[in-house]
Formats: sequence, structure tokens, C-alpha cells
Amino acid sequence: MASAAEQMASKLSWAAFGKATELKSRILYTLGLLIIYRVGTYVPVPGIDGVALREFMEQAAAGIGGILSMFTGGALSRMGVFALGIMPYISASIIVQLVGATYEPWKALKKEGEQGRRKLNQYTRYLTVVLATFQAYAMAVSLEAGGLAADPGMFFRVACVITLVGGTMFLMWIGEQITARGIGNGISLIIFVGIIAEVPMALAQFLSQGRTGAISPLVILAVVVMVIVTFAFVVFMERSLRKIHIQYPRRQVGMKIYDGGSSHLPIKVNPAGVIPAIFASALLLLPTTIATFSETTTGPVMGVLLAYFGPGQPLYLLFFTAMIIFFTYFYTREVAFKTEDVAENLKNQNGFIPGIRPGKRTQDYLDYVVNRILVLGSGYLALVCMLPEVLRAQMAVPFYFGGTSVLIIVSVGMDTIQQVQSHLLAHQYEGLIERSQLRGRGKPRSTVRPGGPARR
Repeated sequence: MASAAEQMASKLSWAAFGKATELKSRILYTLGLLIIYRVGTYVPVPGIDGVALREFMEQAAAGIGGILSMFTGGALSRMGVFALGIMPYISASIIVQLVGATYEPWKALKKEGEQGRRKLNQYTRYLTVVLATFQAYAMAVSLEAGGLAADPGMFFRVACVITLVGGTMFLMWIGEQITARGIGNGISLIIFVGIIAEVPMALAQFLSQGRTGAISPLVILAVVVMVIVTFAFVVFMERSLRKIHIQYPRRQVGMKIYDGGSSHLPIKVNPAGVIPAIFASALLLLPTTIATFSETTTGPVMGVLLAYFGPGQPLYLLFFTAMIIFFTYFYTREVAFKTEDVAENLKNQNGFIPGIRPGKRTQDYLDYVVNRILVLGSGYLALVCMLPEVLRAQMAVPFYFGGTSVLIIVSVGMDTIQQVQSHLLAHQYEGLIERSQLRGRGKPRSTVRPGGPARR
């Protein structure tokens, strides 16, 4: 039987949305910041030779250049101020979370609550500046080596570093503001909007090659079917849950005795969401970003990276799969679903799993269940991200709409819609409470004479 919240959610309409003024202001605030982000992708870095850049990106669009351009919302292909995207911030978050899981002082910060979380976020911002500076300088040197700088030299490098680092920090600020005052996760929405913005152009180029005969209609149909099936599969897996039965005993509060109840603890098949795919992509795209803008890739280290870790190469696929599985387990255990905290909360609420003792036994049981679920969850993420990569490498389809993009679009879209529904439900609950209070105030008082009891 559906719960009261589910029944209310099924009755949500545009009329309820029109009355939720706070939700509308949040959505408009989010759209405003995302529009600013899209405008920033068209503002070029000073000192770039626009003609040479356009010719170079037309040649690289079918390869890694197209992948990087899609993940940066087209800012990289135009060398906009947001060319680095949000990837330095994601890389800094990976490092901080890895260190926080092993370094005792940072472990203690995690247990301090909101104050500790703010301090770790501050460390993440500092590390973002450091990583963005290194990446921006490497990109400036690569632009000079590729002949894409109008006036190469130290002035160009300094201007490029300042512009790119400032753009990344501004993007980080936009993401934090959307998370705090808007709708959805700001960082994920920035990546989501960047991918969506590049899809129409990529789709048009893909279909135009079908009209010219470069790609057969059968391949086009196979790609369309693959994308639709991948969308359906991702939606199904993201909505899949493993429910653990929770029992609450009979308890006495004051002079009243409350009967025990039961509920379920839902555990998603993929508790980490899209984070593992984003983290793995951030680690793999860094060397290829530098190599894309450098035509003189004669160094031994860069040569090995391009030969063995290029898109579609066996080591690239193996490393990508290993990173997805690792980050799925790590992010779930450290952030998304901490079994120690869940077991402690159940114990404090006098809840227990039937047949399992509260405390350490409950934590061990949850660890066992989560580890088994993550075998399926991490395998599902790796399959979705790897299958289009393999098909694209084998079929040489010059259209980038890989599994990572589909995963980001579906996951971020579903999460944002759920947050909108939560705000609408909260607005309806507030309306019901206000109406009940007004009815209580409007009840007629008992007609008792002020002078005393009524005479018979």
C-alpha cells in the first residue's frame, strides 16, 4: 500500500508548482548561474590564435578532442576561460577524500560535524588552486608547442594561467552556490549542462556523415538503439533498491505505551551515483588534455601514455574499469553509506534487524550486504561506461555519446527531479499545517454565559 507521501507525490501538478514561490526562486537562481557558466565558455583566453585553434579542433573533433570538448561544455574547443572545467576541483576532492580516509588528523575532522566539514572543504579549495595552476601552465606550454598562441612567451603563459585558474575557481563557486541556494548538486549540474549543450552539434555532425555516406544507415540505427537501451538500463539500475527489514520494539514514554513498528532500510544498488565515473574520467583525461594541444609529443613519458592509455586502448579500458570499481567501493564506504553511522543510529533509535544484535553485529551484517550489492553496482557502472568505448573503438563511429555521458545525464536528471518533488511535498505539507491551524482558530467557542452555569 502506498504511503501518504507517495500518494501526495502522485497528486503533484503544475498548480502546486505555481504556488511554491521558494522553489521557483531556487530554480530561477540555478538557471541564472548556469546561463552565466554557458556565457563564460564563449569568452576566449587572451593571446589565442583563433584561426589556428579552429583548424586544429576541426581535425581533433573526431578523437579525444571531441571527448574533452563535451566534458568542458565546448569551452576547451574554443579555449574559453572555463577550458579547464571543474575537473581540478574534482581531482582535489578525490585527493582530500583519499587522505581523509587514512590520515588520522583529517579523520578526526570528519567527526567534528559541520565545523570539520568546512575545514576539509577549505583544504579542497586550496588544493584546487594548486592543481589548476599546474594544469593551466601545462596547457599554456602545450598551446605554444602546438602553434596556437598568437604571441608566445612568458606574458602569454602568465595570462593563460591567471585566466584559466580564475575560471576554474569561479566555476567552483557557482557549483557551491547552486548546491546551497538552488536545486540539485551544483558540480554535477555544471557537467550535466556542458554535456547537454554539446549533444545537438555532435548529433548533427553524426547524422550529416550518414547523409554523405561516410557511415552506413545500419550503424546509425545501431547507435540510436544502443543509446536508448543504455538510457533504459541506467534508469532501471538507478531506481533499484535492496530493502532491509527494521523492527522497532514496544516502548513506554511516560504513562503511554507505544506499540512496536517496522520499516525498511533502503540501499541503492549504486549508492555512489555518478561520482565514480566522474572521478575516473578526471584522472584519465589529464594527460590526454595536454597531449591534444601539443604536436611535439616526443617525450618518453607522454609517448607511453598516448600509446597505451589512449581512448579505446586495452590499458585505458582496464585502468578505467579498475578506477570505477575502486571509487564505487571507496565513495560508498566513506561518504554515501557509512555502515558504522547507520548501525549507531539504529541503536540509538532502538531499532534492530530481526535476528541481528544491535551495534557491531549490525555493522558487520550491513558491511556484508553492501559489499555484495556493490559487486553488482560497480559491475553495472563499469559495463555502462566501457561498452560504448569498446564499440566506438571497434566500429570507428565518430560520435561521442559514451556511457559516462549517459550515466551523468540520467543520474543528475533523476536527482534534480527528486529534489524538486521534495520541495513540492514540503510546500504541500506546510499548506496542510497552515490550513489545520486556521481551522483550529476558526472553531466556534462553547456558548457559555459569563455569569455562570445555565439555569434549568
